[in-house]
Amino acid sequence: MIVSRQKPIEDILSSLDGCRSVFLIGCTKCATVCKSGGEEEVWQMQEELLAAGIEVTGSLVIDEACHMLRVSRDLRSKQQMVDDADSILVMACGAGIQSVSAATSKKTVAALDSLFLGNIRRFGQFEQKCSLCGECILTQTAGICPVTACAKGLLNGPCGGMDNGRCETDQESPCAWAEIFERLQKTPQSCDLESYRPPKNHGKVPKPGKLKLPK
Repeated sequence: MIVSRQKPIEDILSSLDGCRSVFLIGCTKCATVCKSGGEEEVWQMQEELLAAGIEVTGSLVIDEACHMLRVSRDLRSKQQMVDDADSILVMACGAGIQSVSAATSKKTVAALDSLFLGNIRRFGQFEQKCSLCGECILTQTAGICPVTACAKGLLNGPCGGMDNGRCETDQESPCAWAEIFERLQKTPQSCDLESYRPPKNHGKVPKPGKLKLPK
C-alpha cells in the first residue's frame, strides 16, 4: 500500500488561496488505512475549510482513487458539485491526485504527501520493505531487500561502519546485511553470500513506468 500523510493545514490553505469553494475527494483504500484521506478525514477537512471561510460544494470518497476510469465515472456522478467548486482538494496518494487532475479541468490541489510503499506491521504502524527497483533480488538475500533496508542500498554485504549488527546511520536500526546473513545461516542458501551482485541497472525501470497485461 502507498503510505501517505496529510500536509499541514496551513500549507493546504495556502495552496487554496483565492479559492472560495472546494470539492473534496478521498480514497477508500490506502489513504483510509493510513487515516490520511478516508471518510473521517474528509469530514474533518470539510470542518477545517468551513472554519477558514471556504465553502465545500460536496465530497466523494472513491474506491481506488488511482483507478483512472473509475475516477472519471465517479466525478461525472457529482458533476454539478464539481462545476460549482473553484478547485478540487484530493486526499489521496500522488497516483490518485493525478487520476483526478486527468479527469477534470478544475484546479487540483494535493492534500497529502506520498511517503513510501509500505507493509502494515499492525494497525497504525507502517514500514517500507520495497523500493520498487524493478529487479528483485529477494531470492538471493533471504527475502530481505538491501536496496531498501540498508541505508546505503549496498548489494554485496555490510559497510565498514556496521557495529555489533547495528547500522552506523541509526544505532536503533539493525544492519540489513547482518539480518540477511543471520537468516541465510538458517537456510540452504548460505552460499548466495559468495555471489557478486553488480550495481543496479536502473534503466530496467524507465520513467514513467508502463505495463500492459496480455489479453
